[in-house]
Amino acid sequence: MSARHPVIAVTGSSGAGTTSVTRTFQWIFAREGINAAMVEGDSFHRYNRADMKAAMAEAAKRGNNHFSHFGPEANLFEDLEGLFRGYAESGRGRVRKYLHDEDEAAPYGQDPGTFTAWEEIREGTDLLFYEGLHGALVTEQVDIARHADLIIGVVPIINLEWIQKLHRDKAMRGYSTEAVVNTILRRMPDYVNCIAPQFSRSHINFQRVPTVDTSNPFIARYIPTADESFVVIRFANPKGIDFPYLLSMVHDSFMSRPNIIVVPGGKMELAMQLILTPMILRLMDIRRRALGPVART
Repeated sequence: MSARHPVIAVTGSSGAGTTSVTRTFQWIFAREGINAAMVEGDSFHRYNRADMKAAMAEAAKRGNNHFSHFGPEANLFEDLEGLFRGYAESGRGRVRKYLHDEDEAAPYGQDPGTFTAWEEIREGTDLLFYEGLHGALVTEQVDIARHADLIIGVVPIINLEWIQKLHRDKAMRGYSTEAVVNTILRRMPDYVNCIAPQFSRSHINFQRVPTVDTSNPFIARYIPTADESFVVIRFANPKGIDFPYLLSMVHDSFMSRPNIIVVPGGKMELAMQLILTPMILRLMDIRRRALGPVART
């Protein structure tokens, strides 16, 4: 953790909805004039798309049918921890991009599914913002979570997460239902061991819970809408959270436990703005005081 160079991590599994949370942060950064170094977790995968397929096939030959992007073998966990630690110490670090599709790849003259070259984070950033699978990971080898000043978990209930992944991968990536289901099954051990434990280390969790039947996610024709959902917001430390203010600003919200507020799904981004803006501004105030005269030059 760092006063001078704060690190914010949004963590959630594939299909969890971390992209919408990232959009909320981007709005806050733009409104408050915060210069953030944006880091995508996919850029710390070990293999490009073609090499990952080859590595999965090789693992299967050895009897490992659970080789996945969720686990340690397919990721550069030490490098990710090094980025968090290095940025917290100096405001610097090496990053790259993973090019998901043709639109992302075209400006670089590369194929989709490849990485750009590593490069140094530009000078003068105010904070590091990470969005990906492993922002709060702790293993015997690494402790990424300890370097983050604010950790946000994005955790829809598991059936909703699978519905979102099924629809996204089929519509955007052309996968069959069988292929997506096989991916879910392959990732399950790493989900249990690497992904789920992170949500006990987060400072805030946003969990979307649909109010429609999702009992069989593999035949769901539609993704439940925001208005068909509630969002359960859990604070690891509720001290200093102005719950009466939040309840007054977000209509139809209520408290289910002393550290949990439940809001209508359609109000999720409003709730995020109300909750996250003062937290980010507090980090920036701590940073300015830590930098002292340097921050005002």
